[in-house]
Amino acid sequence: MSKMKKILALLMIAILAFTVVGCSGGDKADDTKKPAEQKEGEENKATDEQLKITMVTDVGGVNDQSFNQSAWEGLQKADKDLGTKSDYQESHQDADFVPNLETALDAENDLIWGIGFKLANAVYSAAEENSDTKYAIVDFSYEGDEKNFPDGTPDNVVGVVFKQEQPSFLVGYIAAMMSETGKVGFVGGMESEVISAFDYGYQAGVAYANKVADKDVKVLRQYAEAFGDSAKGKAIASSMYQQGADIVFHAAGGTGDGVIEAAKEQDKYAIGVDRDQNDLAPDNVITSAMKRVDVGVYNVIKDLKEGKFPGGTTVVYGLEEGAVDIAPTSDKHVPKEILDKVEELKKLIIDGEIKVPVDEDSYEEYLKTLE
Repeated sequence: MSKMKKILALLMIAILAFTVVGCSGGDKADDTKKPAEQKEGEENKATDEQLKITMVTDVGGVNDQSFNQSAWEGLQKADKDLGTKSDYQESHQDADFVPNLETALDAENDLIWGIGFKLANAVYSAAEENSDTKYAIVDFSYEGDEKNFPDGTPDNVVGVVFKQEQPSFLVGYIAAMMSETGKVGFVGGMESEVISAFDYGYQAGVAYANKVADKDVKVLRQYAEAFGDSAKGKAIASSMYQQGADIVFHAAGGTGDGVIEAAKEQDKYAIGVDRDQNDLAPDNVITSAMKRVDVGVYNVIKDLKEGKFPGGTTVVYGLEEGAVDIAPTSDKHVPKEILDKVEELKKLIIDGEIKVPVDEDSYEEYLKTLE
């Protein structure tokens, strides 16, 4: 073989060797890519079917142990049961509402929640400007407020409200029946229709107990004008305890954490709100006026998942729907005979025989029925 032929032979061998290695390496690369590509495809498919949902909290924050937290629990349950993907934007002041809603919009969510009546204007404006995006708001109805919302509820918005006066009546009855000092208290967050319903429902329950049990329990009342000021809630409750109240009910979001802390420090009783708050002070929180925001949130998401989003309407939840009640831990502190009476009162409320007031005017009318 000539020198030139040897060189050509060696070149051929080298080329063949390189080709084999290259093909082999390519096969290995393909093998490692295929599972990743399949996995990525599966994730994309799941994402296509997965509803994205974000909630914008009120200023109490997502861990307020109250309605914001309850709403978040509803979203988390939807993630678990319905395969949705949820997130939240936390508001620390009212000025955060609009930018938080814009952030939720930019994230291309299928449904954006505003948690609390304070977001009513921000949600309404966002919904009007983005008619292709679905919104929902807790604790507010755009119906009946023609001055501020002349067109009612936008077609891409659903309002979710609760008959919070109903469980408030029940815990008011419990408070009056269990009070040993003849004084109980109420601490409200900010004055509004929602908190008014808690307030006057509670007073009505006390008045009912006074009538049927021949008692004369007085209600001390004060508003903190804040939902996230636990120090103020504690100061108000401490003052009420010093004035002789032995049970204080709060409807104040995170401000109510201070009410419960005051009860613990002074060895008094407190009544929680929205969620069963006994876990915050097992020896002091005797019951809670539960407003199952989580149930309302979950149900709307379920409707959306099933293609039945109730846009343009307001959904109302009460005792009859099982979305408001007293806490399941009430039997730890409340005597059985009182709880048995509470069950009777629930039926009277559901049947319409007791019309629980929601404001001062309806409260005055209610008192006439007890004369």
